[in-house]
Amino acid sequence: MTDYGHDLLFGTFITPIAEQPDRVVALAQLTEDVGLDLVTVQDHPYQARFLDTWTLLSVIAASTSRVRVSPNVANLPLRPPAVLARSAASLDLLTGGRVELGLGAGAFWDAIAAMGGARRRPAESVQALTEAIAVIRAVWNVDGGTVKVDGQYHRVRGVHPGPAPAHDIGIWLGAYKKRMLGVTGRLADGWLPSSPYASPEQLPAMNATIDTAAAEAGRDPAAVRRLYNISGTSGRGDGFLAGPPAQWAEQLAELTLRQGFSGYILSSDDPDTIRRFAADVVPVVRDLVSTGRSATATPATPAALATPAGPAASAAAAAGITPTPDDGVRRSSERVWDESARPSAPPPDPSLIYRPAQRAAGQHLIDVHDHLRSELRTVRDLVGQVAAGTMSAGGARAHINTMAMRQNNWTLGAYCESYCRVVTTHHTIEDISMLPQLRRADPGLAPVIDRLSEEHHVIHDVLERVDRALVALVSEPDRIGEVQAAVDLLTDALLSHLSYEERELVEPLARFSPA
Repeated sequence: MTDYGHDLLFGTFITPIAEQPDRVVALAQLTEDVGLDLVTVQDHPYQARFLDTWTLLSVIAASTSRVRVSPNVANLPLRPPAVLARSAASLDLLTGGRVELGLGAGAFWDAIAAMGGARRRPAESVQALTEAIAVIRAVWNVDGGTVKVDGQYHRVRGVHPGPAPAHDIGIWLGAYKKRMLGVTGRLADGWLPSSPYASPEQLPAMNATIDTAAAEAGRDPAAVRRLYNISGTSGRGDGFLAGPPAQWAEQLAELTLRQGFSGYILSSDDPDTIRRFAADVVPVVRDLVSTGRSATATPATPAALATPAGPAASAAAAAGITPTPDDGVRRSSERVWDESARPSAPPPDPSLIYRPAQRAAGQHLIDVHDHLRSELRTVRDLVGQVAAGTMSAGGARAHINTMAMRQNNWTLGAYCESYCRVVTTHHTIEDISMLPQLRRADPGLAPVIDRLSEEHHVIHDVLERVDRALVALVSEPDRIGEVQAAVDLLTDALLSHLSYEERELVEPLARFSPA
């Protein structure tokens, strides 16, 4: 199997308990607050103890601003596909494109029949699902003419298509048996099994069935995103998701790099478990996958690399790594530190040879920094929206507070502890932060490390200044200039700091990483 290269998604799988409606919505809001991407809800319309899934998803979507929502998975025998298509498209339009559609062929047929649904044998339910997908896609295709699907189980004639959803809604199938896996490969946008019913040991064969069906249908197997409903325990076990967070992260990253999974949806109604998953597992999975993908990319040869100025940058180039240079652009007239006083790392032995895994460890720091640079661009865009009057200051502040740069405690260097662990392709050196490890490995790096730690304090203070300016803007809208000035200062400080850290540390990270 292979990594299909999809962006990573992380979410929750919440039980829609009717006796606790406020708690259910609060768990969805928590999912957004801790920075996860997706809220999903099981769909059992015959279960009297559960809230109706589509009604609940609508309330969740109205109570959040960023996370996607999806049934996990919609009970097709009790939800007519033409109506379901319009429900999904409508909610997608109302949320600005935050809806995905998990579909299931059906189970618990006695309960379905009791609710007035048709009782179907396995082969019949798969054929009905195939027809339903055709109906749903035709209803969404507003340029396709009148909808006509003349199926054995779903007949739709003379229906005008529309509305079109705000984005291309993914149809994700909960599939386990060969026939359903074949439908997934031929027709679906995603595969959504659950770990209790499809163990990691079973996934390769199931994945292969999907890939074969996709190829036979003329599709790229990578067109099918692989998502996984997961549950586990924290402890010292050796099984799947039975150990500490670092073990969870390694196992999930391995599923991405070896079997192509890119979405992990935690089945839990416990707020603390959701918080730990978001804080201790998700960032490390992202780092391990980023490193693994970098390691498998074709590395540039040192001769082909542009060599930035300075001995540390030259050493990094000799190791086969190109730090991001500081472009020298400054947007603020204020200076938070003296850049000319920054110490440099001692030069390494020029005869050193760096193996691919070592280069990946050095490149990993750049990859993580690129994520921060992307977040900085988002911050500037949010402030631009506030200035233009298309977003409130409170909304911008809430969004910024979910970002990695805001959630991690720069004053303790925790960003490096949580995000910049020294890693090889699939493993992290657990519970050892980057800066203390490098200090022990090479005492000559101590001045650089001390300076970087000092700059972490400064960046923390600048972020606090941005936050204070946004708070003040809520009551005094004419103070937008202070927000923009604070963000300009943050831009200068952060980009300068990231370039300095890469220039001085990517080579030591490569040198001291396990080969």
